Amino acid sequence: MTLQDLLTHAQRAETGVPDWMLGFFKRRSISFANGATDSTTHVCWLQSRNFTIDLRLPLAEHQPPLRSWAEYSVDELAVLANHEGWEALSEWDGETLAWHGETSLQLHNRWPEPAVLHRIGNCMIEFAPSGAYVEDWRLQPSKPGPLIGLRLIEERNLDTGELRHRGGGLIVCGDYAALVLGRAEAVSGTSLRDEVRRAAGDTRRLASLFNFETSVACGSINDGYHVSLSTCAGRLGEPLLPADGFEVIAGGQQVIQRLSIDGARCERRFTIDTIEAELSYAQSTGFTAQAAAWYASESPTLARYTEPQF
Repeated sequence: MTLQDLLTHAQRAETGVPDWMLGFFKRRSISFANGATDSTTHVCWLQSRNFTIDLRLPLAEHQPPLRSWAEYSVDELAVLANHEGWEALSEWDGETLAWHGETSLQLHNRWPEPAVLHRIGNCMIEFAPSGAYVEDWRLQPSKPGPLIGLRLIEERNLDTGELRHRGGGLIVCGDYAALVLGRAEAVSGTSLRDEVRRAAGDTRRLASLFNFETSVACGSINDGYHVSLSTCAGRLGEPLLPADGFEVIAGGQQVIQRLSIDGARCERRFTIDTIEAELSYAQSTGFTAQAAAWYASESPTLARYTEPQF
């Protein structure tokens, strides 16, 4: 069964976030209470009905290239230890979105506050309840397409029985998709930066600490998705995952995917959050009749320089 074939098993989640929060958002800026603003860091937010995938990376020229663990310098390891990627259950109470049950590259929660959210057009604004920061998120343009949310239970090598990854997830939303693969075993420590610094030169420990992936990809459900941003440098340009090998099991509650990884037969087991054949991913949220009349009346000045911003 292909990823496209999964859509014949459509089952929309009965609970979850509203439609205006679904899809792929990129952060345009974050402004802090001290007056500082960052509009450069790559920050991606993909939202399924009941869980989120998040990726935060420096610019490509500031990311270390792919090397063996023994070849990375201490400074390069410090950069890798500050990459962020995670998946977590999300809970919407009508005003704020909170996260729990996360699978994260970092060993501590860097973003502990819930999000106060409001969206107008393609712009979703997030306020920290403490007033520490405000973030400007933009829904990325996409043709109408599927929404698939699968939470990863585990990935195993079928030939050896080895557990390769535990926790994570897959979100497909129109022209975009993202994958999180959690570590096979829990890592002790309170800070990834501290653990990586202590592990410099210890290739086995470094491999365990970085046995994690968060990747974001572009493409389509028909032609496949290719990785554009990732915590793993070697994944850039590669297919996010094979488009086939899927099977719906457990009375329609789970999905498995059988695939080959470096020549080994592997299996990923997922629980289903939602499988929906098509969403619009509309860039607009609409006007009230009164607001529409105001905009039309004042458009000579209001629309003088307007253009899409993503």
